Amino acid sequence: MLEKEIINFERTVIVGIITQNQSEEKLNEYLDELEFLTFTAGGEVIKRFSQKLERPNPKTFLGTGKMEEINHFIKENNISTVIFDDELSPSQQKNISKILDCKILDRTNLILDIFAQRAETSYARTQVELAQCQYLLPRLSGMWTHLERQKGGIGLRGPGETEIETDRRIVRDRIALLKDKIKTIDKQMSVQRSNRGAMVRVALVGYTNVGKSTLMNVISKSEVFVENKLFATLDTTVRKVVIKNLPFLLSDTVGFIRKLPTQLVESFKSTLDEVREADLLLHVVDISHPDFEEHINSVNQILQDIKSNDKPTIMVFNKIDAYQHLVIDADDLMTEKTTKHNTLDEWKTTWMSTVGAKNALFISATNKENFEEFRERVYEAVREIHITRFPYNKFLYPDYKDAVEE
Repeated sequence: MLEKEIINFERTVIVGIITQNQSEEKLNEYLDELEFLTFTAGGEVIKRFSQKLERPNPKTFLGTGKMEEINHFIKENNISTVIFDDELSPSQQKNISKILDCKILDRTNLILDIFAQRAETSYARTQVELAQCQYLLPRLSGMWTHLERQKGGIGLRGPGETEIETDRRIVRDRIALLKDKIKTIDKQMSVQRSNRGAMVRVALVGYTNVGKSTLMNVISKSEVFVENKLFATLDTTVRKVVIKNLPFLLSDTVGFIRKLPTQLVESFKSTLDEVREADLLLHVVDISHPDFEEHINSVNQILQDIKSNDKPTIMVFNKIDAYQHLVIDADDLMTEKTTKHNTLDEWKTTWMSTVGAKNALFISATNKENFEEFRERVYEAVREIHITRFPYNKFLYPDYKDAVEE
């Protein structure tokens, strides 16, 4: 009989601040996401702490009183990890570690840890290690207690090389080595991409955990790994897909997230070459998520960073089966209507209508709801690109309704 596996979640608390630029409502949204990130990494959030500040304390991020409160809670409740919602500077991390006797992580460190868990291929592992080394380099001084200047004495006089400098040199050498390794793999991957011929390339992009891999599985009839956790997909998967008789290449890329660490954007830029070289983008959105509009803005910002924001794009609003709107009672005269009260039909008349009737699709990848409409729209968009490239092939691929299923 198989023994039941017991997963030990690390007991954690999460911390954020309310500032002029970040309201309490916004902070709660970020902390919800941070809690999901913590769960994905293998932690259980026991409590949330927040403080109202004009700006983060440059020494300890939070005020002295709040730090004491957290310290007391940690000791009373056997907490092993404290996670901060914003990136901590090396000096802040060092100072906080002196006050709180437990593991201190920030959002960047947490995301890097999840990426390290998820990296399956040599390429993904190399990219994650490079990002981790770049994050670690300025933080080395606060990490070890043994990194003090070597003691003098007979035969040991003079400055010598301190252990901190040795460690920094090792990390810098490792960064250089990893960058070279990524360049080599990039060359191999660009050769692979060039060998795919002149087929139209379509890329799935979107926030993490919006259902890109589920959609990939449904449309390509393949088995890409799917899980209701953040960053289930790190490696780009490319599949040949045929709708009716029209073939094209579909790639599933790494999901984006708010406050994405700069180190990861840099090291994963090469993975995003699939997006850069795509002819058509399918921007998948989880419409059942309360902050989906902000997710769209985050994705658009990253697309702009990698110079891919001007490509033909179809907005695919997924998970319509899970969409729920807030309801105002008929006798409630106080509650003001917001976008969270919009029904799906009301959403369709907002800015979503301005992207064009053909460029906004509402589907459920899990239940295959409106899936035929999705296939038709993708077919028409790919066909348009294909016959622009090869006008003499126009008779091969008629309109969707006239095309024959292979």
